[in-house]
Amino acid sequence: MRRLLSIAVLAAALSACGQQEEQAAPPPPEVGVLTVQPTSVALEQELVGRLAPFRSADVRARVPGVLERRVYQEGSDVNEGDVLFRIDPAQLQAALGTAQGAQAQAQANYANAKTAADRARQLAPTNFISKADVDNALAAERSAEAALQAARASTQTAQINLGYATVRAPISGRAGKQQLTEGALVGQGDSTLLTTVDQIDPLYINFSISAAEFNRIRAMSLDQGAGGGQVEIVLADGSVHDQMATLDFSGDVVDPASGAIQLRATVPNPDRRLLPGIYVTLRANMGQQSGVFLVPQAAVLRDANTAYVLVAGEGDKVVRKPVRTDRAQDGQWVITEGLTAGDRVIVSGVPKARPDAVVAPKPWTPEQAQAAPAAGTGAPPAGQPADAAGAPATTDDATAAPPQDAAGQAPAANDTQD
Repeated sequence: MRRLLSIAVLAAALSACGQQEEQAAPPPPEVGVLTVQPTSVALEQELVGRLAPFRSADVRARVPGVLERRVYQEGSDVNEGDVLFRIDPAQLQAALGTAQGAQAQAQANYANAKTAADRARQLAPTNFISKADVDNALAAERSAEAALQAARASTQTAQINLGYATVRAPISGRAGKQQLTEGALVGQGDSTLLTTVDQIDPLYINFSISAAEFNRIRAMSLDQGAGGGQVEIVLADGSVHDQMATLDFSGDVVDPASGAIQLRATVPNPDRRLLPGIYVTLRANMGQQSGVFLVPQAAVLRDANTAYVLVAGEGDKVVRKPVRTDRAQDGQWVITEGLTAGDRVIVSGVPKARPDAVVAPKPWTPEQAQAAPAAGTGAPPAGQPADAAGAPATTDDATAAPPQDAAGQAPAANDTQD
């Protein structure tokens, strides 16, 4: 009887040990993984630029005279060739008359010299005129012809100057403020500035980028297709201009004062909403960056040396991989080095994953990240711990209470870390 009782006690002890071993081996923690593949992303730069006219022309008085009147309305749009100012033409008309009289006199002298030269040519074979008289007649004809050409040029110059008395717009654009009032003497020894005309459709946007950043972008061998070279314009009130700008100039000289390289873009401005001189924020698309990985920011960890991610490797064992992050974009890190196609990056449940430990990976989607804050708004029941997301912990989580030994006490802290 005693032997049977001992066997029963021994069987009960072995059963208790088996249950303890089962409790000491919890299931692998559940983590959300994202399988990454190389992709192409747009390389965007946010910069500050200043608008400038596409063309700007100074309207100056090209002949001396008194300014009679302004024809255009200040600040209005004018077309090429429109009359802007009128200068008193009296002196210019008199100069034209003088030039025309000198031309008429030169024409008469040329006619007389030509007639004498023709007569000398006819008499030369008959020996009724000396050779010297023939030479003199021909020379007089050539001199008269040269004087006539000079008189014609003087007349043409006087006509041009008279035309300059009517000041016209050299280009189409918006005419600026009048610089001189009527009655002012202009054009005396120097061309006097009367106003300016600026073409504001399209407009230039002048901005700069540091030489280091420019070299980094150029070293990426970016694909300029798929929107490369496009610039989005954000105005001071936060609104976005409805027309996209296009990069059209890149300087090749570094400014020694600022260490920057000058860039320029062209933007259509059909409604004249944009004006020269104002500052705008630019979102410049410098092209497509290929062969990079996009990883949610929550999955990228950092220590004192480098950034790294945790990957569910072969046999669902956690592997730490150092990575090189280029920049953050739309809530994700752009990773250029450290990952390979098909890596299962741990995004959720990162605190549960430890290198060389086995995990239970499940696919992760961005919708889960949006749902996690909503689920974490409720408080866990009293006496029940909450996980990192704020949701009540379950018995399947790694954060569940550790099993107790036969004495009813929890194992030491060092035993729960492995």
